[in-house]
Amino acid sequence: MSFFIKSKPKRGIKNKFSNKKEHIGNAKKAKTDSNNDDTITSSEDEEEEHNDDMDHVNGGMNVPPSDDENETAQEKKLRLAKIFLEEIEKEEAARLNEDEELHGDAISKRLKLDYLKQAGKLKLSVANEYVGADINNIQILKAKEHKNAVTCLCVSSDNKFVFSGSKDSSIVKWSLVENRKVKSIPFQKKLNKNSEVVGHSKQILCIAISFDDKFLAVGDATSVIQIWNPEDLKHIGSLKGHRDSVTGLTFRGNTHSLYSCSNDRSVKVWSLDEMSYVETLYGHQDKITSIDCLIKERAITAGGRDASIRLWKILEESQLIYNGHSGSIDVVRLINEEHFASGGDDGNLCIWSTGKKKPVCIVKEAHGCDPSNLQPFWITSIAVLVNTDLIASGSNDGSVRLWHLENKPRQLTLLFPIQITGFVNDLAFIANGDYLAAAIGIEHRFGRWSVIKSAKNSIAVIPLTKKNST
Repeated sequence: MSFFIKSKPKRGIKNKFSNKKEHIGNAKKAKTDSNNDDTITSSEDEEEEHNDDMDHVNGGMNVPPSDDENETAQEKKLRLAKIFLEEIEKEEAARLNEDEELHGDAISKRLKLDYLKQAGKLKLSVANEYVGADINNIQILKAKEHKNAVTCLCVSSDNKFVFSGSKDSSIVKWSLVENRKVKSIPFQKKLNKNSEVVGHSKQILCIAISFDDKFLAVGDATSVIQIWNPEDLKHIGSLKGHRDSVTGLTFRGNTHSLYSCSNDRSVKVWSLDEMSYVETLYGHQDKITSIDCLIKERAITAGGRDASIRLWKILEESQLIYNGHSGSIDVVRLINEEHFASGGDDGNLCIWSTGKKKPVCIVKEAHGCDPSNLQPFWITSIAVLVNTDLIASGSNDGSVRLWHLENKPRQLTLLFPIQITGFVNDLAFIANGDYLAAAIGIEHRFGRWSVIKSAKNSIAVIPLTKKNST
């Protein structure tokens, strides 16, 4: 099968949702138009494209409208650029001490970092700074709502809150400042269609929060994605379209575009600004187990037992296929726009380049073997400090392991293990890598193949120690 696959155009497919919305983007419209005839993009379209470009540059921030209705596209571009620079100056000034002056070099450096992030080329070396974990100050967060295994978690953009889901069908909001439960969404028995949604009726499998903490998306063993307000955990809306359990959710950076994957073997794109369905992507031959994305308009997914990873290019309506694992691929995470990591039940931790269809680095049996059956411990979770060389992996071997990605990246070196009892079903870095949050359960998030009775269904917040802090 070819490494590069072009999706066939979808014809005659009927859906209870409307066709692709106008908000998909002018670039996609222009592409469709060019396929029909050799028309030239109008000046109106060009102006809209300028607006889209500036919204992307401004990182999704709210921009005040101009008083001049006759403002040209070039004038608007200049005005938005000035507003963007003012925001950068304020942010950089806030980071400096009172005795320090804000110089042009600081703004230039910030702009360069922002550009590299947008382009997916930012690669920071930080892993060598980490020397261990502060075991004595690990915070174990438990709640009565999470009596069963904690399956997933996500961290707010200000790094003050963690949201977790469990097999109890409950959601808990935790304060990282006070190390306690703040609010919760309880289990709700399945009611009739006219009932108000106040909770989930089946086990939670995935959770994601938008870049501005405006939307909290939750997927469970039903086919419906529920959207909540992260502030007060009030229900906002429901997204219906999948035909089986929703297993993965991720927001595209600086947008309210949501990507979801499911046991129905499909990937769906949603716009939460309109609370609407956009399109469906097909290709996997088995249940999809994991999904991730960064800033570019594309997503990456793990296909479970079809042993493939697929990179979906949304605008181009195409996909790249990667093969390398010998078993089910349970998790995939982007390191930057050019590299990603994956793990599965073969015990291998793999590093990939988007330009190569085989792994560029493989750590076999990354968490060792189970002495009872001599089988490798599964890789159940991966966390990446995005755009850096620091990676964390979880399993059920009794530890979380931190890795240093070296040599562009061709080699994974173990930094140190952190003792954790139970299935590490999800991981996330907090506050620029100062902490690592782990979702712990007595069993795997997808099933009950094994149970660790000594484990505690909880959230573990692990402080990480750096050289300059010792």
